[in-house]
Amino acid sequence: MRAALAPGIRLLRAVPRDSRYRGLTLVLTFLSYTSYHLSRKPISIVKSQLHLNCSALGPNPRNDSNSTTWCNWAPFDGDNYNELFGALDNAFLVAYAIGMFISGIFGERLPLRYYLSGGMVMSGLFTALFGLGYFWDIHVLWYFIIVQVCNGLVQTTGWPAVVACVGNWFGKGKRGLIMGIWNSHTSVGNILGSLIAGAWVSSAWGLSFIVPGIIIAVMGVICFFFLVEYPEDVDCNPPQHHTAADEDPGGVTTSEKDPEAVISNEGPLSLSGQSSVDHSKAPKEPAEEPEAISFLGALRIPGVVEFSLCLLFAKLVSYTFLYWLPLYIVNVAHFGAKEAGDLSTLFDVGGILGGIFAGLISDYTGGRATTCCVMLVVAAPMLFLYNHVGQNGIGVSVAMLIICGALVNGPYALITTAVSADLGTHESLKGNAKALSTVTAIIDGTGSVGAALGPLLAGLISPTGWNNVFYMLIAADVLACLLLARVVVKEARGWCGPMARQRGYVAAPPAWPLVPGCPGKVSVLLQKDVCYPLLSLLHLRAGVARPPAPCPAHGATETLPPPAKAAPGGF
Repeated sequence: MRAALAPGIRLLRAVPRDSRYRGLTLVLTFLSYTSYHLSRKPISIVKSQLHLNCSALGPNPRNDSNSTTWCNWAPFDGDNYNELFGALDNAFLVAYAIGMFISGIFGERLPLRYYLSGGMVMSGLFTALFGLGYFWDIHVLWYFIIVQVCNGLVQTTGWPAVVACVGNWFGKGKRGLIMGIWNSHTSVGNILGSLIAGAWVSSAWGLSFIVPGIIIAVMGVICFFFLVEYPEDVDCNPPQHHTAADEDPGGVTTSEKDPEAVISNEGPLSLSGQSSVDHSKAPKEPAEEPEAISFLGALRIPGVVEFSLCLLFAKLVSYTFLYWLPLYIVNVAHFGAKEAGDLSTLFDVGGILGGIFAGLISDYTGGRATTCCVMLVVAAPMLFLYNHVGQNGIGVSVAMLIICGALVNGPYALITTAVSADLGTHESLKGNAKALSTVTAIIDGTGSVGAALGPLLAGLISPTGWNNVFYMLIAADVLACLLLARVVVKEARGWCGPMARQRGYVAAPPAWPLVPGCPGKVSVLLQKDVCYPLLSLLHLRAGVARPPAPCPAHGATETLPPPAKAAPGGF
């Protein structure tokens, strides 16, 4: 007698085939980039162990005459240890920033699976080599610098590859929310990296690097065996990156060219109120594979320059916290190295919430730039408050770290995920999907310049006082917001349209017949001082609800201009 089919298998069979592969892609890319950040975090935890207050630990067990630095790890035992820590951070971050601009170009021209898995294995090797310096008793600064440079270069393989994979599988409709949740891999990796590094930081800090190195290398092997780059590779339906209301390169909307066109394959209704038509089963005609976009061609995509420069300053703030927050907590709140590392994970918990919140709001409003700008504006006073009252108690510190993490990492997460994917599949590319890695690399590469500057400036400024470090971070937040001003204005115009604030009647264009049987214009009692999205909604509602009425004479009403779109990010 045969047993019934296992419940888990029945559940898998109930999930549509496309959804299974989409879920697999999300999980694999999530775990992959979690391991990338997991391997970057140990340096910030180990810093406080490399240079300790030896006099507080009691007498020197080795009876060395130097009683103030016996417990430190040379060459970080001198008074210039902050500058040396800054050099370690920048060796990684400058190499990462330079390599990122090149990485996207390679990512468009090489198989993403090979590129990603190979980079992860190499990154695991160099992460472990840093930790082996402890067991090999290496005290030469240049060894650690060279390892950091090599690790920074190979880690650039990660971000363009994972964003390109997710962009290939998911369309534009709910991209902000999906990628906001998915982008929590950054904070999850930071949290796990802090906890893993903290487990060995006081006993054998070399293991704080070797264990994360092994983890990322293993994940690279898993990606090699299971990652699927494109839906077409497994006969799944590719996503729709643009709605029919999006403007084509010729300046004519699809709805104008074909009144029967469906707005979106993700929406429940078409203009006529019928279910969206699935064209995915139509026979596929072989087409030539488009050429990868050039670096200058990617820069000409509307919005790439503005968001890249904004990310430069947003990532400056985020990475300063990533590399210096544990040391700040040790110096200001006087916690131990492990306790400071554990407490710093709350900043990343806030980053998870901020990324999801930013993606959800930007999907709902259609304003990627506005969402980022509002969060950056609120973040500036919150950073000021954290520096002045954040250490007044453990409860206050926890709350402020979560709030600051959400406001700082929210815009950073949104720009590096949903905005990058939107720009990489911009309608001006005429369907060329070979731009996603290059655009992602340009945006994140520019942001990585800020990521390199932030820890460097923190290392140079911190000897003058932590207040000055926070003033630098607040100034960077304000600059990031100002750089998005043009895109925010464009989004606002897209919401409200060019309509003058006049009262009167407006008419529906031929594509929106509000009265059955009337081929021309129909008057609808609406005021012209409403925004286009609301006006469009009212037209659709009226098209379903209004009873039949006689057609008015032509020329009796004025013409409604084509509805302005508020594309995500105002691109």
